[in-house]
Amino acid sequence: MIEAILLTIVTASTPLLLAAIGELVVERSGVLNLGVEGMMVMGAVGGFLGMMWTGNPFIGAIVGILFGMALSALFGFLVLSLATNQYATGLALTILGLGLSGLLGEAYVGRSAIRMPALDIPVLTDLPIIGRLVFGQDLIFYVSIALVIGVAWFLFSTKQGLTLRAIGDNHASAHALGIKVIRYRYLAVLFGGGCAGLAGAYLSLVYTPQWAENMTAGRGWIALALVVFASWRPARVLAGAYLFGAVSIGQLHAQALGIAIPSQLLTALPYLATIVVLVIISQNRRLTMINTPASLGKSFVPDR
Repeated sequence: MIEAILLTIVTASTPLLLAAIGELVVERSGVLNLGVEGMMVMGAVGGFLGMMWTGNPFIGAIVGILFGMALSALFGFLVLSLATNQYATGLALTILGLGLSGLLGEAYVGRSAIRMPALDIPVLTDLPIIGRLVFGQDLIFYVSIALVIGVAWFLFSTKQGLTLRAIGDNHASAHALGIKVIRYRYLAVLFGGGCAGLAGAYLSLVYTPQWAENMTAGRGWIALALVVFASWRPARVLAGAYLFGAVSIGQLHAQALGIAIPSQLLTALPYLATIVVLVIISQNRRLTMINTPASLGKSFVPDR
């Protein structure tokens, strides 16, 4: 019973972690991408279509990444090259992603996918509780953990990571020092879109191996809240993703146990938890101001 609950928590948390760690890098560069939900759902339909076309879920995951990156490239072009409002553009891209994914996946609604296989290491996978939890997961789970470690190392242990954070804190000063602000931000936006696309592909290839319209169900918005919850720190994103994943799965187990709470309230629990966390965080203005990239959400137009 405990093993089953832990496994479902991991499965529910992985797409949140992937989307949030990608958005963290984007926001560290000073760009606020409110289109994560749209990029996730495009990744979900892309992953499913790639799997259906090739019969290979691994290729499906790659296609999902490319779909997410394609939408993020459009977002980058609009907000970085044309300097449009980041908030409005992100919302528009979410609406576009939801509509376009529904159109592309219309003929595949309800069809089952080939589930991405899990790792199976003799002896280790058969260990009680930790066996399947640690040594019996799918490839995308291990990629999500590797991304957290890699992003933490990149941001705080490399010159390029320091440069990216400097751009997020003051893009004008970074530009004055000769740093290619737009180039760095484009790369960050594409990375975030790829992570969101992989998160979406995870939903249609692992979480529920099928395609359903709007199957992201607001997870992109939770991922955005997770970045704030984690105060833009990768390790805290990992902890936050698993906390929110546990809340999501908790409401399902509560329904299964027949707890006398309205099902609508239980379904809304993850989103209520998101609101509560953001309200609590907003009370500590000093902590928020210290960690928030100072140029977040501000357009940058280099001197001509």
